[in-house]
Amino acid sequence: MLDPRLLRAFVAIVETGSFTRAAGQLHMTQSTISQQLSRLEQAAGQPLVAREARPVLPTPQGERLLGYARRILALHEAAAVALGDPAGSSALRLGLPEDIFNPAMCDIFRDFTARCPQIRLDVTVGLSRELMRRYRAGELDIVVVKEEAAARDCRASFAEAMGWFESAALARDWADPVPLVVFPPGGLYRDVMFQRIEREGRRWYVAFSGSSLHSVLLGVERGLGITLLPLAAAEGAGLRRCAAFGTEPAMVVALYAWESGGAAGDLVVRMTDLLERRQRRSRAML
Repeated sequence: MLDPRLLRAFVAIVETGSFTRAAGQLHMTQSTISQQLSRLEQAAGQPLVAREARPVLPTPQGERLLGYARRILALHEAAAVALGDPAGSSALRLGLPEDIFNPAMCDIFRDFTARCPQIRLDVTVGLSRELMRRYRAGELDIVVVKEEAAARDCRASFAEAMGWFESAALARDWADPVPLVVFPPGGLYRDVMFQRIEREGRRWYVAFSGSSLHSVLLGVERGLGITLLPLAAAEGAGLRRCAAFGTEPAMVVALYAWESGGAAGDLVVRMTDLLERRQRRSRAML
């Protein structure tokens, strides 16, 4: 009933007050625009304009339809413009650990989307092992992961300085069994913690398991136990290095990407530069 082409003819006739002027406005013949109005009136089941009036005027039923017709045509035009706008029409899928998805990385993403508005960034934040599984399965285009050693196909890798941490305000004697604050099962730090303590022949238990970096940091800060974290991830939190466990071998932060050129390649370069600066800052904390 409300075919936009017929509504456009009706609105033009009412606004110009003339079939002839409406036909010229829409680049139609007068007979064509008359036929379109007749089809709309047939669908509506009632006359919509008073043809004998000069200028042509809408009938009471036509007046009721006119406002709806204008809104329908405006929405029709807005939809056409939206579909023709390339902004956000293609996706670049990224995976990042929580401590890498920080304000500095978000600034890089902001600048990238400003330069390439046609690309939207679909970012997944999670545990490195799951992110790597999804990357290998082709579900992610670019990932940054924590590993014990980087694979040969990584685009860049950096040493990740690690440390044991305890609350800066609530010191405790960490006698056996040692309470640990950990990430959920599957987390790389969690496994390394268990292995280190078991190598030293000490007993341990999980005192607190947090699903996010924020929850782990808060658990340690409030004295629930100790944990193993990258030095950069603990920066600024209410923690201090736990002398009871000394140093820990560095891990690796590795960046992987399927594409090396185009917009994706440019983003990889900028992310790599940020990770390199992060590594230099971690070294200064040793």
